[in-house]
Amino acid sequence: MKGRGLLVAAMVLAVLTGTLYWSNHRKPAASTTLSPAETSPKILDLKPADATRIEISKRGAEDLKLGKNDAGKWQITSPKPLPADQDSVSSLLSTLSPLDSDRVVEDKAANLGTYGLAKPSLEISIAEKNQKTEVVLLGDDTPTSSGVYAAVKGDPRVFVVASYHKSSLDKGLNDLRDKRLLTFDSEKLSRVELTAKKQTIEFGRNKDQWQILKPKPARADQSAVEDLVRSLRDAKMELSATEDEKKDMSAFNSGTPVATAKLTDVASAQELQVRKNKDDYYAKSSAVAGVYKVLSSVGTSMNKGLDDFRNKKLFDFGFADPDKIEIHDGAKSTFLTRSGSDWWSNGVKMDEGNLSTLVADIRGLTATKFPDSGFTTPAMEITVTSDDGKRVEKVLVAKKGDDYFAKRENEPALYELSSSAITDLQSAEAGLKPAPPPAPAPKKK
Repeated sequence: MKGRGLLVAAMVLAVLTGTLYWSNHRKPAASTTLSPAETSPKILDLKPADATRIEISKRGAEDLKLGKNDAGKWQITSPKPLPADQDSVSSLLSTLSPLDSDRVVEDKAANLGTYGLAKPSLEISIAEKNQKTEVVLLGDDTPTSSGVYAAVKGDPRVFVVASYHKSSLDKGLNDLRDKRLLTFDSEKLSRVELTAKKQTIEFGRNKDQWQILKPKPARADQSAVEDLVRSLRDAKMELSATEDEKKDMSAFNSGTPVATAKLTDVASAQELQVRKNKDDYYAKSSAVAGVYKVLSSVGTSMNKGLDDFRNKKLFDFGFADPDKIEIHDGAKSTFLTRSGSDWWSNGVKMDEGNLSTLVADIRGLTATKFPDSGFTTPAMEITVTSDDGKRVEKVLVAKKGDDYFAKRENEPALYELSSSAITDLQSAEAGLKPAPPPAPAPKKK
């Protein structure tokens, strides 16, 4: 029995030794798990800068063709020549750089018709600088509708791509055409003329500052003019699949004129006319042929009068702290000078509280209207020096009855002010007081 036990033990030891040797010396089997790169291969990796022509073919629609002009800009060449929206074309090309798949369905598809790829619903052809042409085919939706079957001409594989890729590539004429009604360069704009409300206003720009030139010179509200320019720059055609050019032209011709804008930059002058017919707005531009429906915001942004663009603020120092303030109100005079964050009057440091209120009240002086007359003998004079002494603004204020009228030095325009604005300013001036003395230093023990 003892010998038999030793024999069994020896046999078990031999098996374990052999198993250990095989385990340590065998060649690992190839992994059956595919890496992400294998399960989601790139279908296409296009370099957008190398693309020179694009052709989009869809079932039941005219082919859409685009090409680059000599300046490197995309143009629609078919079904009719039109400028292209450069950003929209770039977005389409970025979808193909790269175009990744969710998975490979077949490595060598025997029947493309099974996937709707024999007669694809969408075919995108991209010609490149190297004379190579890539053609992407998109067929039926997958059974779960979360993906689309896809292939590339010359590649036997069939892929599944996410549905949003098809949405990014499925573009028509209205998607890729330049829908801007005006193409001026807003950075180089020098003149804007707006005719609305039976009045023509002309704006001129000197460096970055707009001024009203006509009907009479006046300070312009920079934000208001920039908003107008921005609205004109962003004015676009409202296009639809049921667009009717003759109907739009008829609606424009019979519509009520809203406004006309003329814009001049270094390259050209452009004009936009807007009319309203019932509740709809239509526009006609010198920069593009035809009449187009536009958003109501285009019309309302242009339908403004002179006072909407005038600078209603009496002072231009804005939110910067002034350097000096001088106020003469009847027999009373106040002289204030800033040094760093401290204000001084006749060598005395002033309390910050009421002085900050006074500065805010001067900064906030705003016209309630622009009268043609009413200014009489000045009762108050306010002079503000700012921008390290480079800007000196003087405002004269006169009182007529219960009303206050103001004018800036060397400017003909009059500003009517609310009585509360003046009384608040006078109250803040009357409340000026020296700063409290500094707390005494603690005594040494």
